[in-house]
Amino acid sequence: MAILTARKCFMLPHQPVCSSPNQEDLPPFSSSHAAVVNMSTSAVSSAAAAASTSLSSVKLRRSSPASSVPTPLRRSLPCKVSSLSPSRSPLVPVSAKASPISAGETASRKKLHIFDAEEDLVASLADYVAELSAKFTAERGAFTVVLSGGSLVKTLRKLAEPPYLEAVDWSNWHVFWVDERVVPKNHVDSNYKLALDGFLSKVPIPADHVYAINDALSAEGASDEYETRLKQLVQNGVIEIWPVTGFPKFDLMLMGMGPDGHVASLFPGHPVVNENKKWVTFVKDSPKPPPERITFTLPVINSSAHIALVVTGAGKAGAVHKALSDQHNTTDLLPVEMVSLQDGELTWFTDKPAVSMLSSI
Repeated sequence: MAILTARKCFMLPHQPVCSSPNQEDLPPFSSSHAAVVNMSTSAVSSAAAAASTSLSSVKLRRSSPASSVPTPLRRSLPCKVSSLSPSRSPLVPVSAKASPISAGETASRKKLHIFDAEEDLVASLADYVAELSAKFTAERGAFTVVLSGGSLVKTLRKLAEPPYLEAVDWSNWHVFWVDERVVPKNHVDSNYKLALDGFLSKVPIPADHVYAINDALSAEGASDEYETRLKQLVQNGVIEIWPVTGFPKFDLMLMGMGPDGHVASLFPGHPVVNENKKWVTFVKDSPKPPPERITFTLPVINSSAHIALVVTGAGKAGAVHKALSDQHNTTDLLPVEMVSLQDGELTWFTDKPAVSMLSSI
């Protein structure tokens, strides 16, 4: 793994990187003490014919070009930003400049951010989400955001505070869940309730832009109904389709990872990990309670434009080590290792305990 300090630049062959003490030289949500390495990875290819549903279409409101996120949101935070590369060659000094988020790039990219303190991670994540919100709102008048459960929602708390609360155009947000427990919406295990209590109730996203599952249905029925709703939103122009695969292309997925390396409700060794036709599937025997869940499939996850993977704590260091270290056993991949975007950027937001087993950090 290549790493650089704030005053040194390194590269892997054909992979230039650099850092700078000047804030304007860094990606808007990066630290002025950050190290950045860009990486290009091979995408996981899966193709599926998306069933077409005959539905009435409505046009999205095209917003006027959104101004960039106000300068006060761009903060200098004590973090280290590394890039991950499939090539583990020795570091070679080079003078180059890291590139910010851009719409025109097509290669899959991965970045690793390591923070000293949780508040710094939370602030950087807020900057990152706010900038993507402005970008997609300006480009197409909608911002499709996919949430997960667990501790992820807690890390979004800054977005519900000034200056983000006023700066973000919440009217264009459309919120989905990468997985959900098949329980009533007011149940303590509900990811919807978790997000509502910790985030959604504190920001002015239109109620009809929040797409919870139908909790009156069985696991199988709820997954089928959710997929049908996604296809309707594709027809209506809210969600884009990635033409290479035929799967939906969400603007941003905000996900966590379990200590066992699971993402969404895709658990190691479970058959649903291999599902490559459906957009949404179901689990009735989850190794983690509650047993019945619905979940996006890996092809949908891997068709995203951006994924923020928020992983903190020493309890997840083993899975992080397996996912990011030099040694990879391709016959025994964890679900998190299978997250490989077709055409987008995967950004890890981590802390030092989570990466403590990585010898090259």
